[in-house]
Amino acid sequence: MAEQQPVEPDIRDVREKGRLEAYVDEVFAGVIVYFALDEEPHALVAVHTVVDADHEGRGIAGALVREFYAIAAREGVPVVPLCPYAAKWAQRHPEEAPPPSAEAVRAAKRQLAATPGLW
Repeated sequence: MAEQQPVEPDIRDVREKGRLEAYVDEVFAGVIVYFALDEEPHALVAVHTVVDADHEGRGIAGALVREFYAIAAREGVPVVPLCPYAAKWAQRHPEEAPPPSAEAVRAAKRQLAATPGLW
């Protein structure tokens, strides 16, 4: 099987649904499911990163996480990467992914635990 070439997906923030979605040629390719932290310190919290099987290995997950961190930076809030993929990406890209405060991580875990059916 030939190696797939990286792509630049069209990434759309669907904030009201807590989804950062990636499309390739108008076809859904992947998503970060997230929420905005209600309490101080405000943050964006990545819960799951999923790429459609037909689009795996093309850099879509990385593009999603990179854009997620860029959105947070533009909004002046940290990212709390509760998603294992986002956490690993952040470790590999510290220049783009400043670590959140321990307080933000605790608040994110509390909010996630309070609304498990949403995630």
